[in-house]
Parts: sequence; structure tokens; C-alpha cells
Amino acid sequence: MAEGHTVEGRQFRTKADYEAALRDKKKIDAIKAKTNLNDPQDVLALYEQMRGGTYRFESMVGNDFDDLIYELAEKYKKTGTDPSGKQAKARGKVRKGKKKEPADGEKISLEDFDKDMQKEITAQLKARDRRRKWLVALCSAGAIFGFGYFITYYYVAERTEAGYEELASLKNSEILAEPVNSSEEKKVIVVRGEQEEIVLPDILDEYKTLYNKNKKLIGWLKIDDTIIDYPVMQTSNNEYYLTHNFNQEKDNNGSIFMDTECVAYPRSQNLILYGHHMKSGKMFGDLEKYAKESYYQKHSVIQFDTIYEKGVYQVMYVFRARVLKENEIAFKYYQFIEANSGEEFNSYMNEMAEMSLYDTGVTAEYGDELLTLSTCDHSQTDGRFVVVAKRIQ
Repeated sequence: MAEGHTVEGRQFRTKADYEAALRDKKKIDAIKAKTNLNDPQDVLALYEQMRGGTYRFESMVGNDFDDLIYELAEKYKKTGTDPSGKQAKARGKVRKGKKKEPADGEKISLEDFDKDMQKEITAQLKARDRRRKWLVALCSAGAIFGFGYFITYYYVAERTEAGYEELASLKNSEILAEPVNSSEEKKVIVVRGEQEEIVLPDILDEYKTLYNKNKKLIGWLKIDDTIIDYPVMQTSNNEYYLTHNFNQEKDNNGSIFMDTECVAYPRSQNLILYGHHMKSGKMFGDLEKYAKESYYQKHSVIQFDTIYEKGVYQVMYVFRARVLKENEIAFKYYQFIEANSGEEFNSYMNEMAEMSLYDTGVTAEYGDELLTLSTCDHSQTDGRFVVVAKRIQ
């Protein structure tokens, strides 16, 4: 890590992240210059502006400030006090028309007011009662909706899990395993940006039934002792399988899928697989556990078969990254599918080694075949959590 890449106690691995943090600090300093954080009104006004998108941050420095304003705003809303503990001034209408001031401990009745005031008070009480009933009704409806949502979510999640267990049982099945292509069959496919006439190898027997159920199947990914045991899909874009399952049904869990630019045969140097970071842990929800070196040590081997050949991979690098703008000049792991030379390959390896959260001791040479697993990283804007492995079998 480069020295000096520290802002507000946060350390940053890349120059791009460091510069984003500096921009956030400058923006925060400008906000503090015109906002009194000891004034509840100022803080609540700032909080509403941030909620409305007036201020947007790019780094963890900005996220820390966002959390601070949120906590102050919540405190002021609940207590109505400033940080010194003084009660904030209440603003409201002064009651008029009262016949007399009550003595200490004396109860006030409606008759203590003149007729006009009695009518106004009665109307306000009725309005308050209507609001209370509406609020109760809305809360009840919200509770029913929320309960229904979670029931539906877990039902769909369980159905999806059962569906993948059924698909796993179809591996090595002969139910639909009629031949899908012969050794003489030729197919025109796009390889390295050029059309070539390629004789594809036979599909592995264990995947023939699954392939005949959905010909977008391109492989199967499995990591022992984890929830990751899924078919891998590939289509002409990187959008469809974000929201569809193996059976091509709409499903928020989506599917694990290979980048559309990757080629299973002849194999691209680096195969990139994407999956959602689901809170349930499904898909690539548990991938972030690799942030702990102890987890990596117990799960260092990844099995990934294409439909044409089996493969075993050793984890090399684990890192956090961001999706960068097109005009940003920096290493973009999601664009690394082929290296045009040994020098370029080594440059990519050095970039990932620098970003890696720990040193696995595993390295790769030009000509080695790689596998990259990518999912969202919610700790930063447009964040990604990435695991890169080298094929060893």
C-alpha cells in the first residue's frame, strides 16, 4: 500500500480511491463551514438535503460523515435537544380564548373555554382521532404487507433452493441425455473477435441432461462446504440472468453467469463469473467470507467445470474494487479476459496482488488459466468483491 494514502483515519489501496476520499473531505469541510452541527435545525435541514441527493459521496470518508449526520438527526428527532442537553425551543400556537389560568394541579375542562374555542377544540380532537385511526390502519396494512413480503421472499428462496437441488440431482442423469452434437458437427462461433469454424468437443456426459433442459448452460460451479453449488449460464448479454433462474423464470436471486465476452472453448485465459450478493447467502452471498484469511485457508479450492471439460482451481487473490468510469485510466479486473503478452499478464497479476487483502502465496504465469468470481460489495459505492483463482487441474 502506498504511503500517504490515508484520509480521516481511512487507508486506501489505490490512487483512484484515495483521490475520491480527498474529494469527499473537501466537500465535507465545505458543508461544516456553513452548517452548525450543534444546531438541531441545521442538522435536520442538512439531513433532508442529503436524503434528497443534494450531496453525494464517493468513498468511506463520505459514508462516515453520512452516518454521523444520520445519528445526529435521529438523536434530535427523539430528544429535541442539542448536544449540550438544553431543551430545544418548542414552536406552537398559543392557546387563546381561555377563561382563566388553571391553578397548579387543577384539571382543565372544555367548559373553561368560550363557545367558539370549544368548537375549535372539538374539531381538532375529532381530526386527531381520525388521524390516529388512519395511522393504525396504515400501520396494520404495512405490517400485513411486510409479513406477506417476507413469507413470499422465503417461499421463493426455498423454492429456488429446491430447484437447484433438483438440478444438481440431474448431473450424470440420462433422462434427457441424447447426443447434443457429434464429433463431425461444425459450428461457426466468434473467437477472439473473429468468426472461425470450430469443431466443438462433446458435452460431458454428466451435463447432457441439464444442457438439453436449457442450452444456455455453460458449466457448473462448486465450492465444498459452502452454499455455492450452482449451474453457470451464459447468454448474449450480462443482464438476463441477473433476474432469471435456470428455468428462465423471473427470480430476484438471478443465476450465476459467465461474462458474455468469455469463451468456454477454445477457452479464454480468464473466465469471469458473476452472481448476486444475496442477504440469504444464496448465489454469491457468502463469497465475502473470503475477506477473512482463515476462511480462505479452509476453502482454497474451487471446482468449475465447463460443459466441455472439468477443472479445479486454487484461490490466488481476494480484493475489493469498484466499477470505474469508462474514461478512468486504471486496472479494471472485469475487462481482463485475455492478456496479449507476458508483460501485460504480469502487469495484471501485480495489480491484483497489490489490491489483495492478504498474501496466499499462490502466483500465476503467462499461459495459466484463471477463474474470477465477482459480486457486489455494499461497503462502497459501485463496489465489487472479487476472488481470483488459478487452474491447477
